[in-house]
Amino acid sequence: MICQECGVKPATLHFTKIVNGQKTEFHICESCAREKGEMIPGTPSGFSIHSLLSGLLDLGSAGKDKAAAAAGSQEAKCEECGMTYSQFSKLGRFGCSSCYKYFDPSLDPLFKRVHGSTNHVGKVPRRAGARITFRRQIDELKGQLKVSIEQEEFERAAELRDQIRRLEKEMAQ
Repeated sequence: MICQECGVKPATLHFTKIVNGQKTEFHICESCAREKGEMIPGTPSGFSIHSLLSGLLDLGSAGKDKAAAAAGSQEAKCEECGMTYSQFSKLGRFGCSSCYKYFDPSLDPLFKRVHGSTNHVGKVPRRAGARITFRRQIDELKGQLKVSIEQEEFERAAELRDQIRRLEKEMAQ
């Protein structure tokens, strides 16, 4: 594949950007990437996962204001390690496990922005995921139960209630 910038050299860097479900691919050579200031893996100024995360966490001034309001203050601190939200956004990682608790209000919008959702919807491991599978089934049945009650389908609601109880009993064993 040829570089999309210069049209001469072979493309060695391939970037995929997805914004609002719209996928854009870039294929550029190493020299064009250097000219544009892109980080190149394996070079002294190379790419790191932390710089990727800090780039994702850079919400722009409006986003930072929202995140600061959600966290209570831009300088909200973790009481365990002393890390501030602004330090977290620069580093792209937390200082300790307690940071999740202290920065929780600002994490949901961030996860939704980065992942598209705040709930895990991926695959569940077969061997270790039985409990998760039960929990998902129960949650789905509870949603159906709520709808059945709202629509006054009480016989269906009773069946769903019994299924939920049976699954909860199985999960407790």
